[in-house]
Amino acid sequence: MSSAFKQIFPQGTVNGNFTQYFIGQSYLCNLAAMDSNVDADVSNVTFEPGCHNHWHKHQHGYQILLATAGQGWYQEAGKPARLLNPGDVVVIHAGVKHWHGATKDSWFSHIAITKGQSEWLEPVAISDYNAL
Repeated sequence: MSSAFKQIFPQGTVNGNFTQYFIGQSYLCNLAAMDSNVDADVSNVTFEPGCHNHWHKHQHGYQILLATAGQGWYQEAGKPARLLNPGDVVVIHAGVKHWHGATKDSWFSHIAITKGQSEWLEPVAISDYNAL
């Protein structure tokens, strides 16, 4: 990891429970677990360069991404990919097919605020990712 990559939240541990939904290595630090008083998950997700998740949707809820370090991509199905930098915010409504992750040459971290269940879909075509 580059010394220029400065996170404000802990990186966490290898994101082992979701390995099958990621290309490359990601790390997860849960900041506020869902419980009876909070009905959303708040986590810091860190992606190594080139790491990105599969297409997915959030059912019965939403996801908000707060970019905090490095550079990454966010893309909704049928739309161009959006470059994310620290301070960028993405609001993803229920049922919107999308993916997100690091650029090819930068680590990337975002806070993910998620309500509802994730429905994991197919991987992003490597040719589409490489064209970014």
